[in-house]
Amino acid sequence: MGDGPHHQPHVDPLAPLRAPGDPSCDVYLTGTVFLDIIFTGLASAPVRGTESWARGMGSSPGGVANMAAALARLGLKTSLAAAFGDDHYGEYCWDELERGEGIDLSISRRVSGWHSPVTVSMAYEGERTMVSHGHEPPPEEPAPACPPRARAAVASLTPGRRAPWIAEAAKQGTRVFADVGWDDTGAWDLAGLADLEHCEAFLPNAQEAMRYTGTECPRAAAHALTEHVPLAVVTLGADGAYAVDGRTGETAAVPAIAVEALDPTGAGDVFVAGFVTGTLAAWPLADRLAFAGLTAALSVQEFGGSLSAPGWAEIAAWWSRVQSYEDQDPAALSRYAFLERLVPEECVEPWPRRRAVPTIGFRRAT
Repeated sequence: MGDGPHHQPHVDPLAPLRAPGDPSCDVYLTGTVFLDIIFTGLASAPVRGTESWARGMGSSPGGVANMAAALARLGLKTSLAAAFGDDHYGEYCWDELERGEGIDLSISRRVSGWHSPVTVSMAYEGERTMVSHGHEPPPEEPAPACPPRARAAVASLTPGRRAPWIAEAAKQGTRVFADVGWDDTGAWDLAGLADLEHCEAFLPNAQEAMRYTGTECPRAAAHALTEHVPLAVVTLGADGAYAVDGRTGETAAVPAIAVEALDPTGAGDVFVAGFVTGTLAAWPLADRLAFAGLTAALSVQEFGGSLSAPGWAEIAAWWSRVQSYEDQDPAALSRYAFLERLVPEECVEPWPRRRAVPTIGFRRAT
C-alpha cells in the first residue's frame, strides 16, 4: 500500500502560529469517498460502438478524498467524516487515507453491506469524462451533528439545500471555505446557496461566478460576490486566478503555470487546499493564489485525483528546478520567492510518492 507518511520530510506551514489551546484539527471535511479508476493517454473521446485503449491506468480514493489528501500532503492536520463500504474498495480507500496519508478517520464509519461508490474517469486532450455508480449510504448521518473544533473546514455547497454542520462549524469559530458544482437546475440563484452566509471564502470557477452574479467578466463577478462572502476567489483556467478581499479591498491576480496536463482529476481540490493552507498561514493574498495555482499545476502532471496531489518535496524540487533555467524570467520567478523561506533544504530531492496504482491489491516486490 506504500510507505506511509512517516517516510516523508515534514513541513508544517502553520508552525509559527501554533499555540496551546489550538484545535487539534487544522481542517475538517465531510463528504462521499469514491474509488476512482482513471484511464489516461486516450487519443480521443470514446466512440460509440468501438473499443478504446488507454496508455495508462490508475486507481485511488476519490471524491472528498481528493481534498483530504491534498491538505494532508501540505502538512495540515486533516479530519474526515465519511462512510466507507465494507467491501475491498472501501478497505483500500480507508487504508490509503488513514495509514498512507495520515488523515484522521476517527469520526468516519464503515457501513456493513454497503458497497463503495465508484467513478471511472477518462482523461484526454486536457479534459476528462466521468461515469459514476453508487447508492446513498444508510440513513445514519456520516457527519457528526456538531463537527470537531478546527481551524478551517471545506464545504461543497448544494443549491437549494443547507448542510447544518456548516453553521455549527462557523459558530465554533471554524473558518469555512466553500466551492460549488454546476447548477443543473439552471437557476443560478445565490440565495439558493444559503450556507454561503456562514463562509469566509467562496471559490467558484469563472463560469459559475459569472452565472451566479449575472456579470460578463470574471473580475466583475469576484467583486460582486464580496457582497455575499468576505473573500471571493475565481479560478480562470489557463489564465490563472483572481481574488478580492471585500474586508480590506485587496485584490490579486496570478497567471497560471503552463504545464502539459496528464490528468486534470482533482486539480480544483488541490487548488482549494493550497489556498486554504496559505490563508491559515496568514500569507499575503497574491502568495496564496500563486501557491494554490502551483500545487494544482503540479497535480495535473500525475494521474489519479487524490494521489496526484503534491507534497513539499515536489514543491521544493520544482522551485529548485525553475531557478536553474538560464532564460528564466526574473519577474516570473520573483512571484514565487516566498517559497524560499518555506522549503527546507532537505526537501529538495523528491522521494517516491504514493501514486494511483493500476490494480487494487497488487503487491510490489520488497
